[in-house]
Amino acid sequence: MIKLKLALDWTPNVNHIGFLIAKDLRFYHQEGIDLEILNPKDDNYAMTPGKKLELDMADFAIAPFETAISLNNKANQVDAIAIYAILQKDLSCIASLKSSNITSPSLLDAKTYASYKARYEDHIVKEMIKNDGGEGDLNIVYPDKLGIWNTLLNGQADATWIFDNWEGIEASGKNIELNKFTLDDFNIPYGYSPIVLTKKENLIKHKALYSNFVKSTKKGFLFAQDNLQESTRILKRYLTDYDLENIDLEKSISFTTPHFGTELNCGIMRKERVSNFLEWLVNKGLEDKVILEQRLFTNELFD
Repeated sequence: MIKLKLALDWTPNVNHIGFLIAKDLRFYHQEGIDLEILNPKDDNYAMTPGKKLELDMADFAIAPFETAISLNNKANQVDAIAIYAILQKDLSCIASLKSSNITSPSLLDAKTYASYKARYEDHIVKEMIKNDGGEGDLNIVYPDKLGIWNTLLNGQADATWIFDNWEGIEASGKNIELNKFTLDDFNIPYGYSPIVLTKKENLIKHKALYSNFVKSTKKGFLFAQDNLQESTRILKRYLTDYDLENIDLEKSISFTTPHFGTELNCGIMRKERVSNFLEWLVNKGLEDKVILEQRLFTNELFD
């Protein structure tokens, strides 16, 4: 049995369900893999998943696609590569309370935005505002990462970035009405999020093992599509008390699973979608055109 470590991007939630199922139902075990899942709650997000990958504290890291770009282009370059896309559709959005009367991004000018300080995040939100006719003049604050959603609910921020299949489900269950703005609706060609990253050197060295990891992961995500009750039972075991109390898990899973893809494309990243995002970053002056030539993702582990 070979031990592998996966660093989560957030406390366990519906986006992680395939990994949790594959671990719980021993899909990894059947391939000789003993998977340890690293929860960011354990260090209150003191270290990002990308940093854990960089320092070899994890074999795989869950992160937005931006992390692949960041790691490959930082001063101490990390030869990282995206190997698995969890969602085939971007289920994230910028959200504000409906009671705030922020009915479009342009109305976020001079408002307070709670940021995760993710690469490009602040620029993306400003561009969204500009694309809606605003100035992109935001007051950006950086609260404790694991408490950002609550800054919106508590009125400490006017908007933040959420996953509609998680925080959106919580808001719906509490009859909290949100105004939600997707990047696609405001002409921003976003990449895949979240994805699984690894180091290229390890991918080459352990290709058969990593391929088994990916195939077991895919099996876990596809299992969730047809087994709602069992998937709910498994997810419950990993959640924080807060999430157990506040989120309708069956509703969240049912909302999410169609976007994992099919047997044909589950986990796969399309070159066109990645290229559109990279070209947008270059055109906006956020990255050098060298990123257009870099090998930032691969689907080879599905072969």
